[in-house]
Formats: sequence, structure tokens, C-alpha cells
Amino acid sequence: METFQTLEINNEITEKDRSTSSLVLFLRQMFACSSILFNFLIYGLYMGAPAVIIPQMRKEAGSDNIITSEMVSWLASASSFSSLPWTIILPLVAHRYGRRVCLRLLAINTFIGNIFFYRSTTYIGLLISQIIQGMVISSAYTIAVMIMTEYVSPQYRGMILTIKSATFLWGIWISNTLGTFLPWRSIGILIFVCCFFNLSILFCPESPYWLAMKGRFEESAKTHRWIKGTSPDSEKELRTLILTQEKYLYKKSTKSKTSKNILIKMYKVVTGKNFYRPLFNIMLLICLFHFSGKLACAVYAIDIIKKMTLSEKTAYEGMLIMDGITVFCAYVGCFLTRVLKRRTQLISFSIIGISFLFILSAYLYSIKLNIITENKFISLAFLIGFSINLSCGPMIIATCCLNELTPLKHRTPFLIIFGILGISVLGFVIKISPFIFRSFDCHGAFSFYAITASIFLTGIYKYLPETKNRTILEIECLIAKGNSNIEDN
Repeated sequence: METFQTLEINNEITEKDRSTSSLVLFLRQMFACSSILFNFLIYGLYMGAPAVIIPQMRKEAGSDNIITSEMVSWLASASSFSSLPWTIILPLVAHRYGRRVCLRLLAINTFIGNIFFYRSTTYIGLLISQIIQGMVISSAYTIAVMIMTEYVSPQYRGMILTIKSATFLWGIWISNTLGTFLPWRSIGILIFVCCFFNLSILFCPESPYWLAMKGRFEESAKTHRWIKGTSPDSEKELRTLILTQEKYLYKKSTKSKTSKNILIKMYKVVTGKNFYRPLFNIMLLICLFHFSGKLACAVYAIDIIKKMTLSEKTAYEGMLIMDGITVFCAYVGCFLTRVLKRRTQLISFSIIGISFLFILSAYLYSIKLNIITENKFISLAFLIGFSINLSCGPMIIATCCLNELTPLKHRTPFLIIFGILGISVLGFVIKISPFIFRSFDCHGAFSFYAITASIFLTGIYKYLPETKNRTILEIECLIAKGNSNIEDN
């Protein structure tokens, strides 16, 4: 079997490879991830759209009954539930045919879904478009994880992953801004523009990890060096990758034809330390983010702020201010990932954000009991304080750790199981949020989010490993050895 040493002779490193600057490598990695970034912008545009479309449709009809509260919750959550089948399909396609094929399918699906979105005249048409766009959400939990971990070097990974998160937030903010000042179909026009730029996937190289997995080692080395350069760390990562895949392919080729039952195999896979431990940690992060109420507040921003302040004008202004601050703080969080450890940034900002939720809940409850007089600016200040800290902490770090903790071994079943669990949590939280605010009022809802987020943060403090400046293979080995509670070696 071909070895890494033979590979180096057949695929000799040229002087041009050695002289490639860090900036060029960073730009190449950004280009390789550009399709994912545009898809996250589109994801944000669709996620923010219901917040402004529903008020516009109600205003045009002259009645709030044109769209019921139940239909509002379905418009916001339908894409999450419709994404579940794609959560199984996309990883299987990526495993069999490569990452680029998935990206092309995603681009076609997004374009078709946006045609339905732009041409919709009733909430039924919008619901159909949201269902079609389920693939966009499933890609964020599956193919995006593959691309971001396989194409990006550890030194740039934190920055590019946080840029991806900020791009999603930009999508929500832009969507809400367009819907505030322009007809909601302007959102669809912008999505068509994003679909055009998404054609960069035609020139994107295939993943070096997938090429190595298929035994195409020379192509893998060539692509790996083009994307990540020829530094000692990069060459070490390449060598480990190829030797690992050689060993795997050799075992696969010598395996007995009378293999064990597929269910027994699957059971052994999911009960392995390097499978269930990262899955458990990732689900803690996802649950912390969603059960903090940050995304629910973004999707139902106008209704929530209007209920708190009793002013529609303040609701629109508060929504745009909160979205703008969220985007800005995401970039602050992006900078902080360069100087802070993942655990430090996540836990510290989560504690402060949850504290704002408790304070806001107590403040609103005091108003309800007529203990104090309401001041809408104070209410918004607490909500913005919560948004700032969640944007600098969980919203940024959850995405980083999700990509960094996903193992290379058994990646396809891992992403399928995680995708189903993660998207189910997303859909569930968005679907029940209107019920929570309607049943427990704002103070009860914020108290609920604060308590549930605190529970998940406790688990994160105890079990989440430090992943900064480690390769995916190093993180996988660390978890397999049972050192997941150690911050540094």
C-alpha cells in the first residue's frame, strides 16, 4: 500500500508551495468556505423573515386574525422540521459522492425554494417555501461542519467559524431591516443575489479528508497543501490524516466477508467514547444556546418587545437596535476567540447573559405586581444586555466547539444523529416559544429560559474540553483517552 514517504516523492513540494504567504492561505480557506458563508447568510435571512412578514400581511389585511398564533409558530418552525430528512440524506451523499456534490444540491434547492418565497401571496405559499428551505438548516448541522473542519487550519478555524456565526446574525438583521422599511419581497431579491454568488462552489476544491478516505492520497496531499500550506504543523496534520486513512482502508480490505450484523456494528459505534462523549458535549452547547431564548427572541422580536413595552414603534426600533448590537458583539466575540480560551469565553459570558435574564424577569414581575413603574427603556436595556453577552459567548463558541468536537471517525453517522437531535431541539424551542410567552407572560418566559440555560451551563462547566489550537485529530484522541475534562495537556 502507498505510504506517506512514497507520496512525498510523487507529490514533491515546490518552492512556490513553500513561499505561499499566510494571507494567501487564509484567503484560500475563506474561498473554500464561501459557499457555506453565503448559505448561513441565506439561513439568517429566512430565519428573520417571519418577524417582519407577519406584521406586514396583517396590516395589509387589516386584521390580526389573517394569521393565527398557531400558524405563526408553524411559519417559524416548519423549516426546522422539514430539514430532518435532509439531515440523513446530506451526510450520506457527502460520504459517497463528496462535499462539492452536496453544496451543488444545496444551491439548486435554495434557488427553487426562493422562487416559491418570492412569488408567495398567502401564508400557505410562505409555508411551502419554508418547508423547501429545510435543506439550508440541515446543511448548517451537517455539511457545514464537514467543510469548516476539513478546509480550515486550526490557527484560522476560530476566526472563520465566528465569521460564519456573525454572517447568520447579519442575515437576521438585514432581513428585519428590509422588512421594516421595504416590502418583504425585497428579502427574496437579496436571496437571489446570494444564490448568484453561491456559484463559487463550481471552483471549490474537493475536501482533502474525503479524498484520503477514498484512497486518493496524491490528490489529497495536493489539495491539502494548496489550502493549508506546507508548514510543519500542516505537514504533520497531512501525514497523520493519510496514515490514519491507510490503516482504516487496510482493515476494511482485510475484513471478513461474513461481517457482523449492521445493528451490532452501529451499537458499538455509538457506545464508543469518541462518539457519545463529543455528541453529549455538543448537545449541551446546542441546548444552552436554544434554551437561552436568544434565537426565539430574534424570531419573535416584534411580538415580544411589543408585549413588554406596549408600543409597536418601540418594538420595531428595539428589534433593529438589538439585531445591530448582536451583529457587532458577534465580531467582538470573534476577536475574543483570538485571545481567550473557548471555555473561559463561553462560561463567563453565559453567566452574565443568564444573570440579565433573571434580572429582566424579576423587573417585569415587579411591574406586574405594581411594585415599580414600568420604564420601557430599562426593559430594553436588560434585553440588550442579555443579547450582548449571548452574542459574545454561546452564539459564537457553540459554533466553534460544534465543528471542533465533531470526530473524523464515523463522521457520517455522528452528523446524522447530531443533526436529528439538534434540529429537533431548534424546531421544538421555536414552536413552543409563543405558547410560553402567552401562558406565562414575559416575566415567566424569561425565567424559564434563564433556569433551563443554567442547567445546561452547569453540565458544560463540568464536561466540556478545551479545544482551542488543537487539530480535529488531536481533539479526537484527547476525548478517546478520557481527558475531556482537562483544559490543556
